[in-house]
Amino acid sequence: MTLIPRTAGIVLCGGLSTRMGRPKAWLPFGPEEVLLQRIVRILSEVVSPIVVVAAVGQELPELPADVLIARDEREALGPVGGLSAAFSVLRGRADAAYASACDVPLLKSEVVRRICESLGEHDLVIPVEGKFHHPLAAVYRLSLEERIRELLAAGRLRPVFLLEQARALEIPIDSLKDIDPNLESFRNSNTPEDYAAVLKLAGYA
Repeated sequence: MTLIPRTAGIVLCGGLSTRMGRPKAWLPFGPEEVLLQRIVRILSEVVSPIVVVAAVGQELPELPADVLIARDEREALGPVGGLSAAFSVLRGRADAAYASACDVPLLKSEVVRRICESLGEHDLVIPVEGKFHHPLAAVYRLSLEERIRELLAAGRLRPVFLLEQARALEIPIDSLKDIDPNLESFRNSNTPEDYAAVLKLAGYA
């Protein structure tokens, strides 16, 4: 599978995993991988380089040598803070980046490709489900870095604020069903019950 030109991948894994009760990045998924390793592998099929954004001092599982590591500048800045940390590492390495959470083990690389290839002249492309946006299944131009930093400085941490200031293309999530019929790419593992369900879907339980 060919890589999408000048497009990187970002995996955010610095959250507290409060509802899961243990670090999601380290949850086993199959006999040979944990969640973070799996997401990095899937993204690597279509985008490069990959940046993993972790909390300060957070221990990470072993990752390929070419994976870049960024650290959250401060705690509790959410996805917007994670994007800012990743963008600072990616300067000069890519023009855009697909952002993912670390807890979507059923992510399909075809979905990543479809979203990234929809960017065109837009600043970002984001899937929408009714009124709900998926900021961690979206592609962003790195030229948004200054606007992202302005939002952080103003304490405006909701990703929707970035949509208001950018040329955003919203993709109805149902339009991706031709390549992901059950929309499993958007299935998060936020709780032990969620985790058990995705393991079962993948045939590991």
